[in-house]
Amino acid sequence: MADGLRRLVGAESGRVLQEKLESWYRDYEINSCDQNLNRCCEIIELNSEIQGQLFTILNETSREGGHYAGVETIKTRLLPWLGTCFSCATSGRLFETNLSLAQDSIEKEKQLRELASNQTFQLQELQEELTSTRLQLSHVQQDLKTSCAQEKDALRKLDRLNDYEQQIQILRDEISILDAQKSVLQSRFLRSRSPSPRHSESKSPSPLPLRSCSPGRARRTNASRRACLVARFGDIYAQERLDAETILRGYINDMEMVQRIIYIAAVESFHAAKTAYRQFKIRVRDTLSLGHSGPESLEDAVLDYIVRHEDLYDVQASVNEVIRSMNINPKISFPPEIDFIVISTLIRELCRVAFSMQTLVPPLDVAFGIDGELFSETKYHRSFESDFTAALVAYHVWPALMENDVVIVKGEAVTKRGALWSHRSRSRSRSRSRSTSPLLAHHLSRSRSPSPLRSGSPSKWAY
Repeated sequence: MADGLRRLVGAESGRVLQEKLESWYRDYEINSCDQNLNRCCEIIELNSEIQGQLFTILNETSREGGHYAGVETIKTRLLPWLGTCFSCATSGRLFETNLSLAQDSIEKEKQLRELASNQTFQLQELQEELTSTRLQLSHVQQDLKTSCAQEKDALRKLDRLNDYEQQIQILRDEISILDAQKSVLQSRFLRSRSPSPRHSESKSPSPLPLRSCSPGRARRTNASRRACLVARFGDIYAQERLDAETILRGYINDMEMVQRIIYIAAVESFHAAKTAYRQFKIRVRDTLSLGHSGPESLEDAVLDYIVRHEDLYDVQASVNEVIRSMNINPKISFPPEIDFIVISTLIRELCRVAFSMQTLVPPLDVAFGIDGELFSETKYHRSFESDFTAALVAYHVWPALMENDVVIVKGEAVTKRGALWSHRSRSRSRSRSRSTSPLLAHHLSRSRSPSPLRSGSPSKWAY
């Protein structure tokens, strides 16, 4: 025992422990947390060494006193102290638990910091995307402004173009008026050279009475529309008539019959269009008379309405009426297996022009002609197959266009000697041949009762 105690005293562990405690006490305030913890750990290690040596001395001392020596001292002094040490050990476990909780807290805090850092990074990315989106939106707005400016510029150009078109239309109307005046002057010149100028002057239409009301649009554009319709009538003669002639020559070898069919189609088209125009005008007048209060007269209002709504004209009904009339006409014949619908294009165009000509003031119409009449140089041109020494018309090729009793456009006729006798013999032959024609019986059964306007006309087939 004396050796162990001597070594403990000689090691001066207690004095070193005291010095370390005093040194730690002096430097505690200026040390960092890690430095103070290291000092504490050094003192605990030194203290544990001293305690180990003291327990060794205690063990040796208890053996020197015998088996039961020092029992009371151990009970009264050592065991209570050991209990206190166990309590401290428990406190140490609590400290370890607290330390683990602190570590967990630090770890969670670290995770939260990482999460916050990630969220901050994502927020920055979102802010960058938002900035980019705003920039793109700014570009789109700028493009939209540019597009709006370009659209406004285009609209201004379109307005100027509309103004130009209106000016062009005005110029065209003026040209049409000048053309119409030119045609009137030419017709007056031709009348002045005719053999009976007094007779022509007696048939010239009387001037229209002056109206107190302002003229409508139809009257203001009457001259230009008249010129266009006269030109269209000439185009039909030059184009659609020849097309129809080519079609009919595929079914009929007789050129005279082909020309008669085309002439009768033209006359019937004007008759059907005039009838449709009268009916249409009556309906329009009845409708507009209920609430008419404009500055123009009712007749001008009716005429303006018809001119603006010529597309309401049922041209197909007129075409059907013309074909029905031609099917029962004894002056022309046609193969039973073919219908006159093959020349419906010519009939349709003639009906449209004839209907529009009724809206003019005065209206235009085709001349009345019969086979065997005296040939008139002012109304017709002679066809190339004519006998230029003959005075009578054998048959008509194309009707003349008239304004009241004044010829606007000459027609075409064929003159031959003995035309009247040839006409009568041909009429009797065709009447006999068509009396048994299955085509005639078919169309008569289709139209059981002819139109009262046509059946009541005494000169229906006096072409």
